Amino acid sequence: MTNSVSGREARRLAVQAELDAARNQPDRNRMGQFATPTELAVEMLQYAKTELDDATPVRFIDPAIGTGSFYSALLRVFPEDRVTRAVGYEIDPHYGQPAFRLWQGTALDLCLQDFTLAPIPSEGEKFNLVICNPPYVRHHHIDSQAKRRLKTLAWKAGGIEVNGLAGLYCYFLGLAHPWMVEGGLAGWLIPSEFMDVNYGVSVKRYLLERVTLLHIHRFDPNEVQFRDALVSSAVVWFSKQAPPPGHRVRMTFGGSQLKPALERWVHADTLRGDPKWTRYPMKESHARLRQPVLADFFTIKRGLVTGGNSYFILSGEEIGRRGLPAEMFQPILPGPRHLPTNEVLADESGHPRLERRLFLLNCHLSEEIVKDRYPQLWDYLLEGREKGIPDRYTCRNRSPWYAQERRPATPFLCTYIGRSDKKTGRPFRFLLNHSHATAPNVYLMLYPKGGLAQALTTSPQLKFRVWDFLNGVDPDQMLSEGRVYGGGLHKLEPKELGRVPVPALAEFLSQQADVGGQQLELFESALA
Repeated sequence: MTNSVSGREARRLAVQAELDAARNQPDRNRMGQFATPTELAVEMLQYAKTELDDATPVRFIDPAIGTGSFYSALLRVFPEDRVTRAVGYEIDPHYGQPAFRLWQGTALDLCLQDFTLAPIPSEGEKFNLVICNPPYVRHHHIDSQAKRRLKTLAWKAGGIEVNGLAGLYCYFLGLAHPWMVEGGLAGWLIPSEFMDVNYGVSVKRYLLERVTLLHIHRFDPNEVQFRDALVSSAVVWFSKQAPPPGHRVRMTFGGSQLKPALERWVHADTLRGDPKWTRYPMKESHARLRQPVLADFFTIKRGLVTGGNSYFILSGEEIGRRGLPAEMFQPILPGPRHLPTNEVLADESGHPRLERRLFLLNCHLSEEIVKDRYPQLWDYLLEGREKGIPDRYTCRNRSPWYAQERRPATPFLCTYIGRSDKKTGRPFRFLLNHSHATAPNVYLMLYPKGGLAQALTTSPQLKFRVWDFLNGVDPDQMLSEGRVYGGGLHKLEPKELGRVPVPALAEFLSQQADVGGQQLELFESALA
């Protein structure tokens, strides 16, 4: 039996490689098709075996079976006579039909249909082991009609009120709920981003209230589980039963599920009160003491989403060559890799003193006025129309389509995304900008407010000290507030950066304030 199982797995891997090669990467990304590695599939079934009672017959289902990596692992880990039922669903015939032929003659009932449309089985036909790597289809690849249907079904089936920004995998969690027997075990291999993002709130509520969350194992993002997907993965284990009082959840990180690098048991109430679960198991709990954070001193916004950088951002040479009106352009910073240092100096015109000097088209005049006053710019707008620029999502939702949102220059910026620097361990860079340049959306723009804004107006040189304090922020604090993707890629949204504690900056600014004047009151009100 062992030889036949291993031989069939070898054939499955060959079929998988052939099928993957026959479909281009963008299509597979759009459909969220990332095959589970054999070692990981076996590891998950081995873990399931430790959680199930030895005498319990196994009724197995995989709602997104692909070519059958989990079923293959099931046969390798469990005795054949213990598996009394095995069902798999696959919507894509490109993978489903070869898998059907591959598993003919085995106990697997492979259904070539959409799991989300399948009827819920009767009570006696339900399953006690759900193992699944659901399709990682991002929300913008789910059409609005399908999204409405799935939202309704997920709510009825599992009580998950799925956010419209959630990926398809969140719907699968809810839809599979009524397919399980009471006390059944589920292991889901899903992106770990649900642990931190807003759309994951309903999923986390389901895990804490509708089932007993047993264990979340988060893989080290530097060890990407899927070679063709930039995603950090987690395995979520739960039992379909109400959580007991005082329940604690096993949170692990790195290594394997059975032998993790880090481990901590976290009270469910702690998880219920914390919006960022990826803090665990690194931290025992998230400190809830009120302390000064960056949002107390800065209004933080993402840089400009232009709607088409290659069209809207031009070099000075290109503007001159085309005879475009300079007054319709504003300087804009290039991406971080084009900045030799973290301090952006300015020339006498306020433009960045950089080798790569770029300018953003930002015109709020109507097309009629542009056509009448600026014929060269009008010709350029017509070029944009021919390229379909006005039809892009960002452009069609603003008027006129070539007008940019307001993002004035600010002295302080932070990179939005990055990997940890080998020397400093910092994935993010704080920049000091002396120029009049705005910034694209690869930066977060920090606009001083309240007492800090007033202090900088009174003492402009204070910006150097503020910059020093920003660079002194604990990188671990920033990492704990942000999110991480496969390959160790870290990202911070404005609200996440705003939650980063800065007690040293607050203390310094309070010392600068006039104890008897309004400035101190402004600082105190910011921290109240």
